[in-house]
Amino acid sequence: MTDTAPAPAPAPEAGGATAPDPTSAAAAKDRAYLATTPIWRSLVHLCIPMIAGLSVGSVYNIINGAFIGSLGSTPMLAAITLSLPVFALVMAIGNMFGVGGGTYATRLLGSLEEPDADHAAVHARIRQVSAFTLWGGVAAGILVAVLGLVFATPLALAVGASGAALAPTSAYIGALAVFAPAVIAALALEQLVRAQGAALSSMTGIIISTVANLVFDVVFILLLGLGVLGAGIAVGLANLVMVGYYAWWLGRRSTTVSLAPADVSLDRDLVRTVFGVGVSELLMAAFLVVTTLVMNWVAVAYGDALLAAMGVALRVSQLSEMICMGVFMGVIPLLAFAFGARDRARLGAAIRGAALAIAGAVAIFSTIVFLFRDEVFALFSSDPAVVEDGTRILTAMLVATLFNGFTGLVIAVFQATEQMRNATIMSIAQGVLFIPIVLGGSALFGLTGVIWAMTATELLVFLLALALVIASRRALEAAPPTTADEPAEGIGTLDAGDDVPARAS
Repeated sequence: MTDTAPAPAPAPEAGGATAPDPTSAAAAKDRAYLATTPIWRSLVHLCIPMIAGLSVGSVYNIINGAFIGSLGSTPMLAAITLSLPVFALVMAIGNMFGVGGGTYATRLLGSLEEPDADHAAVHARIRQVSAFTLWGGVAAGILVAVLGLVFATPLALAVGASGAALAPTSAYIGALAVFAPAVIAALALEQLVRAQGAALSSMTGIIISTVANLVFDVVFILLLGLGVLGAGIAVGLANLVMVGYYAWWLGRRSTTVSLAPADVSLDRDLVRTVFGVGVSELLMAAFLVVTTLVMNWVAVAYGDALLAAMGVALRVSQLSEMICMGVFMGVIPLLAFAFGARDRARLGAAIRGAALAIAGAVAIFSTIVFLFRDEVFALFSSDPAVVEDGTRILTAMLVATLFNGFTGLVIAVFQATEQMRNATIMSIAQGVLFIPIVLGGSALFGLTGVIWAMTATELLVFLLALALVIASRRALEAAPPTTADEPAEGIGTLDAGDDVPARAS
């Protein structure tokens, strides 16, 4: 990887060597979206590709299920669903390294906007952070692969597989385990690409991987007849394709990132920062698995109609959730860069812009869906019980989406501004609160309590988010950090960015 400090215009080198003008120009354009481009243009550039990437992934999940469903094997189809919690945890490990390392790298890039920035030291630190992000993730993936292969069957039993579904579930988990290093590395590299402001390139990698996955599905599922084992192999190979694309892109387009093992650093501050910020992603995924299992366990007591209605309502409300996720995930590099540059005005404008985008998207989508909720459900089911329960569930989910979108944005702000404690609190709050709320709601209010449990949880988590925002801001205003080692614990107060150049030693 190259290590070139930003310059106004790269000049041809002596001896006839050609300076990488296209690379420098492209990198400068990406960085401009983080540094100087008007906020709304930056939000469009960063968030629309993220929304598109998430949408492509959701479409693929449907198509992948169709491939398995075409085999006419219910146990195989069940194996894909039952294995989702395991796959979600593997992805969470990748996002732990990616979000932790990516936001750290972007804050460092932002610190280069300081007039007295030590460019050489900051670039050296970015090389260390990016190398650790990749190879730390690969090392964790190898450990997951070993454990996953050894405990594939116990894991299948743990997620609820039994009878005819046990063998295919175990096979699918084993295949995912083998490719865990590739899955984790792909997610880590994707975050490093987005850390440069290159949202379109991030989306391109996701699309390439999805297309590759479809091709591999045809080969391993339909042509070779490997069933769910083939589906697992296809997922793993598609992630290898994604790793190849992102590694190629970073090697060719990034002037700061290094993927060389020699640049890996295990110093305490680097590890603490990457894990301190990234662990919130792992905790969110873990609690999501737990809350899903608890919700299914409670809902099953009310009959198959409720479970079917929940499934349909979830699919319908997912579009709004994906838009919100695309906004608060897409804006993270913009927030981290502004924080690193100590640009208080731009950070505040980015937060306000993202909040308005989330509110607008939810308001428009939710209003349309609510007005036509009966017609929407009629497309999925003609069972009157499913339609009746489904419209009630959909109403609750649409209300919850608004709170969830704002909560996601607050978590993104905490991650981008290195507020490790607050990000961790928010990540575990939903899981901790939801379980007693859904159990208590079911006991006190029956079906209505179950339906509105998630909405009540999201409201409480949102109120907690507001409290943390207010508390952290006041704390910083009362006693701003004066040492380089003191972590940032506030929103919009950029004095905590003083530690960036110091860390780049």
